[in-house]
Amino acid sequence: MTLHELAGRLAPAALLTNVPRLVSAYYSEHPDAADPAQRVAFGTSGHRGTSLNASFTDAHIAAISQAVAEQRRAEGVTGPLFLGMDTHALSEAAWTTAIEVLAANDVEVRFEAGRGFTPTPLVSHAILTYNKGRSQQLADGIVITPSHNPPQDGGLKYNPPTGGPADTSTTKAVQERANELLANGGAGIRRVPLARALRMPNVAAFDFVTPYVGTLSEAVDLEVIRASSLKIGVDPMGGASLATWERLAEDSGLNLTIVNDRVDPTFAFMHVDKDGKIRMDCSSPYAMAGLLNLRADFDVAVGNDPDADRHGIVTKDGLMNPNHFLAVCVRYLFAHRTAWRADVGVGKTLVSSAIIDRVTAELGRRLEEVPVGFKYFVPGLLSGSLGFGGEESAGASFLRRDGTPWTTDKDGIVLGLLAAEIAAVTGRVPSEHYREIEAKLGASSYARIDAPANAAQKKVLSNLSPELVTATSLAGEPILAKLTRAPGNNEPIGGLKVTTANAWFAARPSGTEDVYKIYAESFLGGEHLATVLSEAREVVDGAFSAAGL
Repeated sequence: MTLHELAGRLAPAALLTNVPRLVSAYYSEHPDAADPAQRVAFGTSGHRGTSLNASFTDAHIAAISQAVAEQRRAEGVTGPLFLGMDTHALSEAAWTTAIEVLAANDVEVRFEAGRGFTPTPLVSHAILTYNKGRSQQLADGIVITPSHNPPQDGGLKYNPPTGGPADTSTTKAVQERANELLANGGAGIRRVPLARALRMPNVAAFDFVTPYVGTLSEAVDLEVIRASSLKIGVDPMGGASLATWERLAEDSGLNLTIVNDRVDPTFAFMHVDKDGKIRMDCSSPYAMAGLLNLRADFDVAVGNDPDADRHGIVTKDGLMNPNHFLAVCVRYLFAHRTAWRADVGVGKTLVSSAIIDRVTAELGRRLEEVPVGFKYFVPGLLSGSLGFGGEESAGASFLRRDGTPWTTDKDGIVLGLLAAEIAAVTGRVPSEHYREIEAKLGASSYARIDAPANAAQKKVLSNLSPELVTATSLAGEPILAKLTRAPGNNEPIGGLKVTTANAWFAARPSGTEDVYKIYAESFLGGEHLATVLSEAREVVDGAFSAAGL
């Protein structure tokens, strides 16, 4: 991809979102239920869109909230629903809609005291804490967030009593019911005005921050970090984690500095991402340029996206590649969490680096490779059979130090603190640990690119059978496996993964654009990776041809 001229530079005024227009469109735009682009569509964990093209409006959130209220009732979920939101401009408007509908449906709603912002991991933590030891009147949650995506976007995801992203059958049921409500013009949606909703006995404020911060030492060794006097920098990137980091700085005694405490729905303080968009992607060196400019001031620094389900780890060496940090986490955790069971495994998505496979094999641990989507780690983290679950896009969580669940959704806060623990315990920052891994297990070259694909081609790729792939070698090596189901749980991957002894590629269709994504990795160098990428396109094109496209 060609680098945009603004990449890594502070966002100019011309790039900023017109927030009044955005919020006005949220209420004034009415989606066309016959237009697929304007219907409710859950991706890996939630619905995302923007009011500017009528894909995220009051009508959408009212329909989804009604569908969630009905779904939880059908599932017998009668405990509180913990409602969180991030700092995107549309989040507050969507929060209002959700409260009005949930309250009218007699849902016990719990929202952040003072109508504050709530990170994704704090909602997961609240659900699991409430449900511990219960078999009835279980809690669930909603987080209103489009994650790291641009300021004009809005999003909503549902977390059932498991505390993590809902599984496919649940999101499918919610999506179908929400679209039915949209098609009926909203008939069947129960709703009361916000002022009335906030006075109802089933709606109450809740302190998400105190119980989360108060139990962080059960997940990471705060005492050893405190004793080390390690200099820690934090950039909440204008997101919902600010209050959590502030409380931690006040209560923990850590040598922790918040480098940016601004909350601005235009995200005007952001540096522009590689494609010329404002995007709070803490895995992008362009979006993270502000924190990178300060890296000499800290031993370890961490950035979080607006809902804090992602982490970006910065050392004096620069921003770590997310895959590299995941590998370091696995190696460290399984060597230092001595209370974890001997049979606890490692979870990774199938497009994450194979260096994690090699680290896991060296540890003698079980690897559970699943499709893209953190929801696939939820059962393992909840049961304690997975000690760690991580995605290539800088999202991960792990068990408490005693081997019980911490969160079953991605937690960028605790991953940032783990980076500090690693440095404090070992005397070496995570980037140094990765260099050691690389020297021992091989140097990885990794890339992701997009290739054009129309709707028919994307459908073929989503439902591909291995028999349609006729190639027997990839970049000079024999193909060892052609996967359309994940080896860890036999779930469809919605695409194809091809592996050799020293390389692999995976191809998946985009859910929102006319492209498919190719992920690839080689342990034989950059030139070999380029060949893998080129031949990957040929393999996919051959599958299209075999399907008559």
